[in-house]
Amino acid sequence: MDNLYFLNSTWIMLGAILVIFMQAGFVLLEAGSTRMKNAGHIAGKTVFTFGLASIVFWIVGYGFIFGENANFFVGLSDFFYSGTELEGSSYSTAAFFVFQLAFAGIALTIATGGFAERAKLSVYLIFSVIFTALIYPVVAHWIWGGGWLAEHGKQDFAGSTVVHLTGAMAALAATILLKPRIGKFNKDGTANQLHGHNQVYTALGVFILWIGWFGFNAGSTLGVEEAFFGYVALNTNLAAAAGAISALLVSWVVFGKSDVPTMLNGALAGLVAITASCAFVDTWAAVIIGLIAGVLVFYSMRFFERMNIDDPIFALSVHGLAGVWGTLSTGLFATPELATVGLPGLFYGGGWTQLGVQAMGVAVSGAYAFIVSFAALYVLKKVLGGLRVTPEEELIGLDMSEHGSYGYPEAFELKEHKVAK
Repeated sequence: MDNLYFLNSTWIMLGAILVIFMQAGFVLLEAGSTRMKNAGHIAGKTVFTFGLASIVFWIVGYGFIFGENANFFVGLSDFFYSGTELEGSSYSTAAFFVFQLAFAGIALTIATGGFAERAKLSVYLIFSVIFTALIYPVVAHWIWGGGWLAEHGKQDFAGSTVVHLTGAMAALAATILLKPRIGKFNKDGTANQLHGHNQVYTALGVFILWIGWFGFNAGSTLGVEEAFFGYVALNTNLAAAAGAISALLVSWVVFGKSDVPTMLNGALAGLVAITASCAFVDTWAAVIIGLIAGVLVFYSMRFFERMNIDDPIFALSVHGLAGVWGTLSTGLFATPELATVGLPGLFYGGGWTQLGVQAMGVAVSGAYAFIVSFAALYVLKKVLGGLRVTPEEELIGLDMSEHGSYGYPEAFELKEHKVAK
């Protein structure tokens, strides 16, 4: 075992730890962005869905992505992954498995964001199995596992399509079938603001995600050769910073006030957008990609609301539209020197070919994730007699109705005491 093998394996394992730690960021982000009566539920479901995803990924998910004897859709080996190391590999394949598992868990967390504040716990459980076994691995195999989109040269370095768009399209299917939360929209279609209960939690969650993203993107180099991970990290940080700035400024111009949630979502949108292109573009392009992502997230948040789509954690804007933009951006900005996959972008003399491949990848991957998620949830709706809790349970909050205790017991005990008096 040489030093390079050890260093590469250590780097991949560090990346895996950072990506798994992003789940803590999602706990704070989602809990802070929703109401107090659902905070414990949000935190708890994040832990148990990641645990469930880990087992399903071990059984079939990894094999469907990276297994040999592949057909058009998936690989067909390495089920119940044993951890056996491959001879001749430049890194530990067991560490690589944990790294890939962490990505599957993030995609699932994005998907279940569309369930927030109204779905039954049983729906989370069953859909987590379906998503981790049949939805995420298929798209990941097409692009990362040597599937047909990989053969076309689809560029997605760390998952703007594989992770973020896939999760967002599943979230879209969920929020359409679940319908809006009680009180979100008036009879005339106008929207009410159901404010999250803790902006400090939300901001801390975003910072944890920002830090974790260095594992997400820079970790995807899968090695330490030439320290290229530093360049990927640089592009990642520039795009996040640009997204935060542009989202804050556009909200300031439009509203006359700088909106904190919009700014936070702008940072995340910049991170999502650069995820596909972080290894393929120049630093100035990373800034442009982040700036555009921040503007897009501001307007798309309001667009979905006008369409009467209730998206409590803004998964469709932050992960969906920003994921689309990030994927397409490589078809514009990928340089001849850095485009180790596919062709250079349109602005570097590569013509329209790579942009067309990127658009095709977005269309088919997004459609597959949405259609299968919608079909699975529609069947569950019929089998379970509905996807969402009763109106009474929703008004009480999922902390109490699904778990029998509040995430903030003292606050609610004080409220109930005042009502009783």
